[in-house]
Amino acid sequence: MAQTLRPAGSRPAPRRAARPATGSLFATDGRPHPRQEALMVVTGVLGILAFVTAMFHGLHLLSSWAGLIGILTGAYGQYISKTTWQRFGLIMGLGASAVGFFLGMAHGGLFGGVIT
Repeated sequence: MAQTLRPAGSRPAPRRAARPATGSLFATDGRPHPRQEALMVVTGVLGILAFVTAMFHGLHLLSSWAGLIGILTGAYGQYISKTTWQRFGLIMGLGASAVGFFLGMAHGGLFGGVIT
């Protein structure tokens, strides 16, 4: 027999890490992160702007530039993000920015019609 029987109470109780029992996927670490949250909001606003304006062919300049800036701010925000909630919001904004950017590029690009 490879295992031996131990008397009751001889094994120490397992230690649990001290963390808040919120049960939420988007639980924070309890500290404020104003820079990361500002980047998340800016990326989300630029993503919505790029996505909505990409649906109109004549607004390709706005959608492509807003998408490009949203992609860059979202990438930097991902680099410095601290919590799952921030990463979730940044990925949503990055996705919308990328769709708006690519549709804006397909409709005329960053300089379409401005530089001939």
